[in-house]
Amino acid sequence: MRRLVILGGGESGIGTAILGKQKGFEVFLSDKGEIPKKYKDVLKHFEIDWEEKQHTEALIVNADLVMKSPGIPDKVALVQKLIEIGVPVISEIEFAAQYTNATIIGITGSNGKTTTTMLTHHLLKGGGLHVGMAGNIGDSFAKMVAHSDYGHYVLEISSFQLDGIQKFKPKVAIITNITPDHLDRYDYDFQNYIASKFRIVMNQDSNDYLIYDADDMVIENWLQKHPIKSQLVPFSLTKEFELGAWLKNDMINIQLETKTLKMSTNLLALEGQHNLKNAMAASLASLLVNVRKDAIRESIQTFQGVPHRLEKVLKINHVEYINDSKATNINATYYALDGINKPIVWIVGGVDKGNDYKALMPLVREKVKAIICLGMDNSKLIEVFGNVVEPLVETYAMEEAVKVAYKIAERGDTVLLSPACASFDLFENYEDRGNQFKEAIKNL
Repeated sequence: MRRLVILGGGESGIGTAILGKQKGFEVFLSDKGEIPKKYKDVLKHFEIDWEEKQHTEALIVNADLVMKSPGIPDKVALVQKLIEIGVPVISEIEFAAQYTNATIIGITGSNGKTTTTMLTHHLLKGGGLHVGMAGNIGDSFAKMVAHSDYGHYVLEISSFQLDGIQKFKPKVAIITNITPDHLDRYDYDFQNYIASKFRIVMNQDSNDYLIYDADDMVIENWLQKHPIKSQLVPFSLTKEFELGAWLKNDMINIQLETKTLKMSTNLLALEGQHNLKNAMAASLASLLVNVRKDAIRESIQTFQGVPHRLEKVLKINHVEYINDSKATNINATYYALDGINKPIVWIVGGVDKGNDYKALMPLVREKVKAIICLGMDNSKLIEVFGNVVEPLVETYAMEEAVKVAYKIAERGDTVLLSPACASFDLFENYEDRGNQFKEAIKNL
């Protein structure tokens, strides 16, 4: 019996354990931290061996296969040792994909991937397909494969998950954009991060598709230097193509080999230029897996967007409060600041992943009237914006940040939580941060 060891007892770890057990592996799960009770209950139910608060090396190095959680860096000594002794270390996406014959749409990118994933799922479902949505979002892919055999999967895939693939091959791959993010995991070398994102196409052949943003010079330059085997399907707000999607006179135009689709941008329920791109990518993917045109037009009007992504919370005394907690990098915050046309009281900060805030400077000078730092270490923000925006206030709890914002904001202003950083210094995750923001506003 082959031994499968799982490092990490979160969503992907538990899903892999269930699927591994189902497929006849001897399964052992190990987590250096504490495993949440709801997951322990699942492990007990499926009679899976596990440990927490430690990694017992002797119980791990005897594995035939190791699935490591995307949160564990490759540089960790234990992972290095496994690689040295020749034990394959893979991601959950790689493990689960071999047990399904479904058509897979894989979506990666620095920003927009959650919206594009949810919108693509919405369009496929509206088109009558039996479709599951997993990966970096919702249930784990492995758990879905174990419990229900969908005909199609839409997967949101992070660079960390792509680092652990060997044979994973989506029928349709989407790269929404590539901007510097998570550089702490890639030796602070942007090229390493780009290469990681492009792993999504490494096993594709001429029957598969890559949908990508042709306005993104990072993607364009990479494709020129590294020809790939899959069929290229670009989208753009500024260029036109023989095959692909483009914008002309407020119409989205889509041309594939045998299909054409035109849609007015007024149909989209979501605002903003970046959402036009997300809609193009999702519509292209839907057409490629044979969703009918009228179904795409109909479904795109009913899609309401993603929680914690430019989510309008409340208006108090003619001040709008917007929750963009999902903005965990500079590029996402750039979209948020760019899309608001009122004076902004900006709540920013958290765990910095090697951010260069200078890219935000023109927007901050033009639109931001006050900055409220929310993080354990705000020195970098103060250094960059200290002489640019007055007032700049430091806070260490969400309730405090919201109260300060309430005092500063005047009629017609927008209070924007768009942290540009990870949340782990003060919060469990970006959802927890966004929920605390909404709660604090309701308590004003």
